[in-house]
Amino acid sequence: MSTPAQYIRPAYMAHLVIQTRRYQEMINWYATVFQTEPVFESDKLTFVTYDDEHHRFAFLNLPPQCPEDKNPMAPGIAHTAYSYASMNDLVQTYARLKGEGILPRWCINHGITTSFYYADPDGNELEFQYDNFRTPEACKAYFSSEAYFSNPIGKPFEPNVLLSCFEEGMSEADMLAAAEEAADPNALPVV
Repeated sequence: MSTPAQYIRPAYMAHLVIQTRRYQEMINWYATVFQTEPVFESDKLTFVTYDDEHHRFAFLNLPPQCPEDKNPMAPGIAHTAYSYASMNDLVQTYARLKGEGILPRWCINHGITTSFYYADPDGNELEFQYDNFRTPEACKAYFSSEAYFSNPIGKPFEPNVLLSCFEEGMSEADMLAAAEEAADPNALPVV
């Protein structure tokens, strides 16, 4: 039996294509951050992947005559988000990237997620997150809570304190509480 067209949804998000003037710098940054492997490389177009998908990112080398870079406050996609399977994976990714000199722009506990926001060499923002609730239903329910309504952005946290607490073996709740307490309360981005 066929499913009505209005109920057909994509199975998953497959890839992003990034146009850039910083071609090799962008390819190198994504290779470091996502630990990608090239699938196809040329001086005009490169495809890379970090898993069994044939490609997760494609980079298009813009010619010099293309228009100038867009204004970061112009309409468009604000960021893409990547979920990690555990707080352990998220914090260890922060530690690995910090060791490579790649630091987040800002870190925030949105209530629903613990999130690190990074910017690639072109200024595209990427959110690396971990769901603070164990089920999708609990995550969805949080959006209807008074806690979310009263603070939909969340609370900034100090990533180095989170990392130290993680290394000490503290619980996720205690780690976040300590990292939030150590954070600059004015560390929220301009929206």
